[in-house]
Amino acid sequence: MIVLEDYTYIYPGRSEPALDGVTLHVRQGEVILVTGPTGAGKTTLCLAASGILRHEFGGTSTGKARLLGRPVEEFRDLSEIGRHVGVVFDDPEAQLIFTTVEEEIASGLEGLDLPRDELNARMEHVLELTATTDLRERAPHTLSGGQKQRVAIAATLALGTEILVLDEPTSELDEEGTRMLFRILQRLRSEGKTVLLVEHKLDALFDLADRMIFLERGRILAEGTPDELLREDRIRSVLHTTPETPSFCRTPKVCLQKPDVPASSPLIRIEGLVHDYSGVTALKGLDLEIEAGSLVAVIGDNGSGKTTLIKHLVGLLKPTQGRVIVGDHDTRAETITCMARHVGLVFQNPDTMLFEETVEREVAFGPTNLGMEDVRGRVEQALAEVGLLAHRDEYPRSLSRGERQRLAIACILAMAPEVIVLDEPTTGLDAAESARIMTLVSRLRDEGRTIVMVTHNMRIVEDYADRIVLLEHGRLVADSQNGGEELICQRFYSTFREPASSIA
Repeated sequence: MIVLEDYTYIYPGRSEPALDGVTLHVRQGEVILVTGPTGAGKTTLCLAASGILRHEFGGTSTGKARLLGRPVEEFRDLSEIGRHVGVVFDDPEAQLIFTTVEEEIASGLEGLDLPRDELNARMEHVLELTATTDLRERAPHTLSGGQKQRVAIAATLALGTEILVLDEPTSELDEEGTRMLFRILQRLRSEGKTVLLVEHKLDALFDLADRMIFLERGRILAEGTPDELLREDRIRSVLHTTPETPSFCRTPKVCLQKPDVPASSPLIRIEGLVHDYSGVTALKGLDLEIEAGSLVAVIGDNGSGKTTLIKHLVGLLKPTQGRVIVGDHDTRAETITCMARHVGLVFQNPDTMLFEETVEREVAFGPTNLGMEDVRGRVEQALAEVGLLAHRDEYPRSLSRGERQRLAIACILAMAPEVIVLDEPTTGLDAAESARIMTLVSRLRDEGRTIVMVTHNMRIVEDYADRIVLLEHGRLVADSQNGGEELICQRFYSTFREPASSIA
């Protein structure tokens, strides 16, 4: 189904290969798990295997790439390839372009030349399968990250292609959404579909994957069953493993507020916050105060209101009711430009923030746009702080995922806001790069910055957060600072306790 033979690929403007002499044969009906450290070439492998590199990116390649027995260059275009290969990227927002969820799914179905009854039946099937039926009339831009990811998966499944290429499909999914996807993959496997899957959440895939590929620096360093590869200490050390029950759940009622964070008047005050999206209420009278110099983790299932909340902090959204005050600034009365001086938002996908031709220009854009002094000095300091000074003249999109995440943080640091908001800062990163990001975040907190972090990673929460805030259905239902640890543990303990292999 997919064949790469001694395949090497170099992106435009780069000298080092992203893939280096890769040979991979994927047979019909196989589920292949691709993993490795951040920047190993996993996404590039997906793009090569699906023919997208050849037809969309340009660059230089040597060796052979074949799809369904044909060289990828023989396919007319991506539209022809799309009849056989469905792709879900790690950034679902890039795939969603229509005004409603139903239109997103229907857009692909309409090109299949199927009877209307069959199209409707397939639509209803994928909506039910991906738990998106209740979202069908919603505009994609109003959905949470996890909901967008489920819609992207639904739109791809609806096509019924023989091959599925999934690049970090669980990156924005909560635990229930992740279980849903793994159940879908089990079903596709039983139907004889071929699946190439890049994923860091490995445990639940051990019984599903026929083979596991370990990439590093663009080369396949190991190949075998998951059990075989994970016997190697070096491979285990760079991959995420199932965490133990977090200490705050093993010892309930332990306050997470660090003792060296002094009490002070709150820097952020959220009072009676309500936000409606065209009749859908995402936040329902939320009250929250956050002190300066703290690192607060905001957790909750997909659709609980986390992203809606943090967009209010930077003024991207205005309250339907209630108010949000940062320092002396009421976001209802301030422009986004004004709020950018005080609050910086690092999006989950760093590519959303990157558009300049060099790393240096990327970081300089914000302080220049705000009319700040000593822009050059700000850029130097920010790049040094995130460890990217040596990359100042490089094209931002050519950096690894972890480097791009650090670059996005540098763009915010150059504007020196009092508050930094991070939306899933470790998504798609290996253990080492995740630790590097969070060490940087902790240092910023220790320097007096206030950090508000949205995450699904409970190990990150345990290791780094001063405080946990739990949202459900647009309401704040638990706060570790006010005796909410027990409820938080009730909601998330099963995530740590249940063996991943038991997922059916």
